[in-house]
Amino acid sequence: MSNISDKAVISPNAKIGKGVTIYPFVYIEDDVTVGDDCVIYPYVSLMNGTRLGKANRIHQNTVISAIPQDFNYNGGNTICEIGDGNIIRENVVVNRATYVEGKTVIGNNNFLMEGVHISHDVHMGDDNVLGYGTKIAGDVEIHNYTIFSSSVIANPGVRVGDCSMIQSGCRFSKDVPPYIVAGGQPIKYGGVNGFVIDQRGISGKVKAHIANAYRLVFHGQDDIVNACGQIEQQIQSSQEIENIVRFLRSSKLGIITKL
Repeated sequence: MSNISDKAVISPNAKIGKGVTIYPFVYIEDDVTVGDDCVIYPYVSLMNGTRLGKANRIHQNTVISAIPQDFNYNGGNTICEIGDGNIIRENVVVNRATYVEGKTVIGNNNFLMEGVHISHDVHMGDDNVLGYGTKIAGDVEIHNYTIFSSSVIANPGVRVGDCSMIQSGCRFSKDVPPYIVAGGQPIKYGGVNGFVIDQRGISGKVKAHIANAYRLVFHGQDDIVNACGQIEQQIQSSQEIENIVRFLRSSKLGIITKL
């Protein structure tokens, strides 16, 4: 049974699941779906195009599926799709996609802290943590198990690989490969992310292989293409090593530099 305040403003066309709690002064437009067991706190706005999965908790003053802050947006009915089990804290803004064929996508079990802004057409995976005041520009791709410390700025089109960490106050315009720590001004490679690697249960042997792979990338004399070839020739293959090579080879903007 849902618990919905009569002081919330909810379109009769919105689709509300079972076991949903909606507090007073929530605003929900027509083209909105809210999955089972979600909790929507006061003063949240769920705008047209919102697709919420199950068991999400959306805190005060957050706006989901806001109109894109993109001059290319022409008023189409676009989508913001959010999975299950996410915690979205106060004053977060998530924009829907710019074009009808696109989507803004947030996966499962992510934690977005106060003041985070997710721009149009961002694709985020699962189990990520975005710290206070972090701003993610349009068309950014964030994989899984990443950590963004407070006040990070990700510029348009960048990618952040699995299990990476971005330290506080960084801004970046190039890709951040998986399993690393990135920090400084300007942002640079700061070693492998041992904490998250250990949390993910990756073995010490593979962890050493990851560190060796990044020695070839960041401390070698070759370009990325040749470094990838050296990784494949010199380092025992694993899911993680294959992930690194695939990420590097698919980079369009290039990657951050070494310390």
